[in-house]
Amino acid sequence: MFPRRPPTGLAAWLVGAAAAAGRAGARGGGLLALLANQCRFVTGLRVRRAQQIAQLYGRLYSESSRRVLLGRLWRRLRGRPGHASALMAALAGVFVWDEERIREEELQRSIDEMKRLEEMSGMFRSSGVERHPPEPKSQTEGVEDSGGTEQPWEMVMDKKHFKLWRRPISGTPLYQYRVFGTYTDVTPRQFFNVQLDTEYRKKWDALVIKLEVIERDVVSGSEVLHWVTHFPYPMYSRDYVYVRRYSVDEENNVMVLVSRAVEHPSVPESPEFVRVRSYESQMVIRPHKSFDENGFDYLLTYSDNPQTVFPRYCVSWMVSSGMPDFLEKLHTATLKAKNMEIKVKDYISSKPLEVGSEAKAATPSSERKSEGSCGPARIEYA
Repeated sequence: MFPRRPPTGLAAWLVGAAAAAGRAGARGGGLLALLANQCRFVTGLRVRRAQQIAQLYGRLYSESSRRVLLGRLWRRLRGRPGHASALMAALAGVFVWDEERIREEELQRSIDEMKRLEEMSGMFRSSGVERHPPEPKSQTEGVEDSGGTEQPWEMVMDKKHFKLWRRPISGTPLYQYRVFGTYTDVTPRQFFNVQLDTEYRKKWDALVIKLEVIERDVVSGSEVLHWVTHFPYPMYSRDYVYVRRYSVDEENNVMVLVSRAVEHPSVPESPEFVRVRSYESQMVIRPHKSFDENGFDYLLTYSDNPQTVFPRYCVSWMVSSGMPDFLEKLHTATLKAKNMEIKVKDYISSKPLEVGSEAKAATPSSERKSEGSCGPARIEYA
């Protein structure tokens, strides 16, 4: 029914591994060789059959239909030995939202961190410009990692409108960074919209080579982006594939944007760029009064692995100096949008999402949103 063809990609790797086991077994004796040959035959047969099934469904069904089918298979097979659903998804080239979407708990963790700083400082209740939390003792604040070891926050930079800390990430030569800052001359809504708008960022951020939305999830409002950016000479440019989701809670007067790296089948690694596979970012914004009045505090927590050969202190210096520079460019871009009276299209008041299936994908022009989340805001130029 199906033409035989040499296995490629993951199939080739599996068949090759089975062949290697067969050769090792042959050296060990007749019975082991026979067993190894049988394993190689079964493995190759199953991989070829999975490829054939994927090709058949690719011809018979549209991508949206395949997404629904694979979503159901993923939920049914998830947790079983071998992760058969992950193998099928990889062979079919489909991004499985059930495992990769940003969930409410991730958003809430970032908001809770902001609340913890508010409770610690008490200075957020004042109306002055200096609204930073007090310095922890000895410029460090104890935080326990997953292994129970206390990892302290170390003060790196203390400016008038922001403070920057860092702490080591256990088991790696990298740091996690935290910025707490205040702006009084732009509104929270303007600052938030400028961050989210990919087209506008291409205009104000000269480092951007490529920035586009790859896919959206109508269930959670999460979306996958591909971002290619220049790195300082002589380093190669880096590219990021990441999922992001934001939420605006008017009742509790807070905004949050969470991003983290993912793998997506439509964006394979390119030899032109270095793929950054470890990346996380959380931004929480607390208005001083309302979303449309000037003044807000923000908390940015960030980490990534740029995969450089430079020493740890060099990477730390680049990030420590680059992050304030980026925030200042973001602030300047927000001021420019405000002063030019650029009309901002707001998605906060969009209609609630009405979707029957979790596996259904949204189109790029969709303006619907899930509960508590919104699609990316757009800036329309006059």
